[in-house]
Amino acid sequence: MTRKRKLLAQLSGLQSNSSFPPFDALENLNATPDGDSSPKSSKYFAIEKKNSSQLEDDFFNQPCISLAKSFLGQILVRKLPDGRELWGRIVETEAYLGGEDEASHSKGGKQTQRNAAMFMKPGTLYVYQIYGIYFCVNVSSQGEGAAVLLRSLEPLQGLDAMRELRSASKKGPTKLLKDWQLCNGPSKLCQAFGIDKAFDQRDLTQDAAIWMAPGHDLPGEEDVVTTTRIGIGNRGEWAQKPLRFYLRGNKFVSVVDKKREREMAAMGHFSCS
Repeated sequence: MTRKRKLLAQLSGLQSNSSFPPFDALENLNATPDGDSSPKSSKYFAIEKKNSSQLEDDFFNQPCISLAKSFLGQILVRKLPDGRELWGRIVETEAYLGGEDEASHSKGGKQTQRNAAMFMKPGTLYVYQIYGIYFCVNVSSQGEGAAVLLRSLEPLQGLDAMRELRSASKKGPTKLLKDWQLCNGPSKLCQAFGIDKAFDQRDLTQDAAIWMAPGHDLPGEEDVVTTTRIGIGNRGEWAQKPLRFYLRGNKFVSVVDKKREREMAAMGHFSCS
């Protein structure tokens, strides 16, 4: 069986269990019920739109750094109250290792009402507020107080709804955001996906409004840039720890580290472009 025929057979098998339109409807994305103007060019779009499976407990139950890397290429799904679904491919993460990590909210192993989710079962959402305005979302991992920050997403589905949610969070008239501007930062993705403090301590394997689905064509080690975290400040050696991970060459990443990419290319991790 050719690769194309095999793919069509897999999609046909998923159709009966999916809440999405039939395969032929996917070829005409302008005909979606909510009039969504999702990108037509993404090689991931048609496959992931059909994939209604969900990542389970065993996926999240791994060490923090491993989980941060494993998130790359997976899909965050958010179901809005009106039934629309937002899909975004994870392209950038940061690992926070718990008690020993001076940049972590759980440094010293101290558990508070605010960071309680970091000590819960792997796959639990930890949502916190910065500057008294914006939200950031993390996912707990193995390790006492360890969690992974979701930094950036590549929007796949529901871009019109994402723009609405981003605009609603701002005062006064706003310019129409380009696709790459919707989720290229931790607070931006929370705005675009309607994630606030109400999502704190929710379980990604059980919640009906937010979950993760397996991605298609997951990246290899040669596709991942490993560099320092953003906005750590004065945290000594922890400010320089290589605990941020992103997909090389992906325009939806919040901050690209060209120097680190050149260093990794020189070490043979990937070819210099």
